[in-house]
Amino acid sequence: MASAASAELLLSGPACDDQSCPIPTVDENNQPVYAIVSPVGYHAVDRIEQPPRLDTLEGKRIALVGGSFMASVTHDELKQCILAKYPTAEIYMFQEVGSSGPYSVFGQSQQTRAFQSRLQALGIDAVISGNCGCGLCTTKESGTAIAAEYIGIPAVTIGAPTFIAQIHSTGVNRGVPVLRTAEYPGAFASHSEEELRRNTREILWPQVEEALTAPLTQAEADQYAAAGRRPYDEAVYTGTFEEVQEFCQINEWTDGLPVVPPTDAAVREYLRFTLYDPSDTLGIFPVAYRECTVYAVAVNAVMAGVPKEMMPVCIALTQALDNGEWRRPLSSTHGWSPYAWLNGPVSRQLGIDCGQGMISEQKNKQLGRFVDLIMLNLGGYYVKENRMGTYGYLTPFVFAEDEEACLRIGWTPYHVLQGYGLNDNTVTVASALAWGNNVTPAAEDPEQIMQLMAFDITEKQQNGLGNTNPQVYRTILITEPVAGDLVRTYADKGELEDALVAAARRPLYMRAYANYWANTGSVQSDRYTLEEYYRRLLRSEAEQAEETEVPAWLKGVARQQKIWTIATMNKGETAFLIAGDSARNKFMVLPGGGTITIEIRLPEAWDALIAPMGYEPLSHFELDGKD
Repeated sequence: MASAASAELLLSGPACDDQSCPIPTVDENNQPVYAIVSPVGYHAVDRIEQPPRLDTLEGKRIALVGGSFMASVTHDELKQCILAKYPTAEIYMFQEVGSSGPYSVFGQSQQTRAFQSRLQALGIDAVISGNCGCGLCTTKESGTAIAAEYIGIPAVTIGAPTFIAQIHSTGVNRGVPVLRTAEYPGAFASHSEEELRRNTREILWPQVEEALTAPLTQAEADQYAAAGRRPYDEAVYTGTFEEVQEFCQINEWTDGLPVVPPTDAAVREYLRFTLYDPSDTLGIFPVAYRECTVYAVAVNAVMAGVPKEMMPVCIALTQALDNGEWRRPLSSTHGWSPYAWLNGPVSRQLGIDCGQGMISEQKNKQLGRFVDLIMLNLGGYYVKENRMGTYGYLTPFVFAEDEEACLRIGWTPYHVLQGYGLNDNTVTVASALAWGNNVTPAAEDPEQIMQLMAFDITEKQQNGLGNTNPQVYRTILITEPVAGDLVRTYADKGELEDALVAAARRPLYMRAYANYWANTGSVQSDRYTLEEYYRRLLRSEAEQAEETEVPAWLKGVARQQKIWTIATMNKGETAFLIAGDSARNKFMVLPGGGTITIEIRLPEAWDALIAPMGYEPLSHFELDGKD
């Protein structure tokens, strides 16, 4: 597989040094020929000069850091292995040293700087970090090793087999040419302590020792090296439609589906619909830290088959890559799928659907595919390398909020609640861990509908059984008939949210059971009984545990009047949108990650640009809040 960091060209087609030389329009079989440009942003991080590896571990100070995925067992066994062979070595465990967390080359966190200072104060000679067993923890544990390399300390990162490539790409994308790894044979948490210790002793330890003592080689650096800078509009390959598809597939420029060949002429046509110059840079986006030009955005829009008049939306969607709150979970093994919704008159002008079947409508699907491609080519998210969903991801989806329905019932559209004007144009990005499982209230009573919504909120949380964060971000889609019933009691979305914050509480025992037996990181049963774990959560401020009345949907189950429950919502972390089939009584809860709203900026003479395509003026789609 091609390295996500390098994005090097693995095929070459007819080329000439003189960029002005003519390119044939057909081949010898009279098949059309396309000269395509690259959709990949430039890798913008300079590589560091890594410190030499150690001659020996004898007498060295070695930090075993991290703490994820049974590290308490594997790190303890590694300590015994080191001391058995190198008795004068000094070992510092993760409780003594701490960790860096994810490493950013453009501004280190306070945690990273404190960790580096601690390493230097202790005189640490080598760092062993682990264990990488999920997409997010791989970024975190790799970041700790990267932080060490940046201050001249050799490091090795331990990971399960499917996370080794992510460790390497995380290093290169942050300027470390060779972030060495030690591969554990399997899933950490599925092995007994005896198996963990045996595998650590027999399989991990030899790799760790070699990684810290064998000299770095040019061959290793070349394997993960970033490609050099080239003109953003350079034709990189020439071939027939089928050859272009093969070229894009091998270079991992596509999501596995055919793409529209991105010729410079096609890209230039798309650029007419922006207010930017082609060479303007929108940002340098993780995880690959690639420099993203407006030209590269247009290349991906062409490839996705997005209509050219969608370019202002595409640029706003791309700018969202710069937001860590949205981007953070997209490498997780839990399969967070990105999605977005539009607000404002341009969504209605361009025909972004907000009704029945909305995410399956053509333009909505095209924009969703564009999100898939920019994550790949501009963000550097590669499945099986640093996008680690165990069962994969839904294709990203895009839709619009039905603002006219909002005004009909008296609720405020989402973007207005975020401080924008009613006729401003915005796109909001989010991520979801569930899709399609909606609720059909068999009642018109607003209180009963709210209780059903609260029930569904407590059922749909982050990760399996809601075992991780007690309160999570959500988007709740509500059809107009259900919103029309709710508004009789809840005059605005804020009042509905307040009611749900109070009502959507989960029994603490259910929460403890999930976090105990389905813990994302490590086995808990070897340290606590379930009752002890329950009491730990009871004392945790994050859980917001209170003795409350039994939730309405459990009153036939719980015999007592009150039980201990935890909060599942925080004020301000839920988006309420009227959308979907206006002839159905439905709502749907989407638990996921944080949101970011970006303004869609239209070029001057916008109406004149799109009028030849049959679009009516934007003013025809503006709304009057007085209506």
